[in-house]
Amino acid sequence: MQGKLAKLCLFAISALAIPPVQVSGQQPPAQAPKQLQSPAVGPGYEDAQWSPDQDIQILKTNVRSQKKQIVAANMNLSDAEAVKFWPVYDRYAADLAKIYDTKIALMQAYLDNYQSMSGDQAESYLRQRATVEQDVMQLRLKYLPEFRRALTQRETVRFYQIDWRLDLMINLQLAQAPVIDP
Repeated sequence: MQGKLAKLCLFAISALAIPPVQVSGQQPPAQAPKQLQSPAVGPGYEDAQWSPDQDIQILKTNVRSQKKQIVAANMNLSDAEAVKFWPVYDRYAADLAKIYDTKIALMQAYLDNYQSMSGDQAESYLRQRATVEQDVMQLRLKYLPEFRRALTQRETVRFYQIDWRLDLMINLQLAQAPVIDP
């Protein structure tokens, strides 16, 4: 079932696909190792053995990178604003990534077991997903004062609107997972 999760993550990346944007105040990325196409969904590295877990990790990294590019392209920050904003964003994104890792693990477990889940297991999955969604909102509220110190109120709202829209796009793609039979 890891292939299904990798395909769902690929859809999420497709939803975020945009041309690369140079983020103000960031250095260009270092030269990367030569990439190859993996059998399932995307780039891999010449010196590595392919596995679905590697594809999922690459997809997560790509989603995070593309989210940052989309934020950069839509925030229109001055250099002075960018110096304050990006360190806060990077901490926020790192904390959010931990929550998303939990969400992905839950999706993986669901895809592996949805056809044979008992009622109790299905309810446990639902409660765990609800906890993940609550954790995301709590994290957003936790970072609100930090973003407010870096941006104006309107810019902060704009950032959160962009962030929410990107999250909705990813969730919409993940919603393509099969539903459980009664």
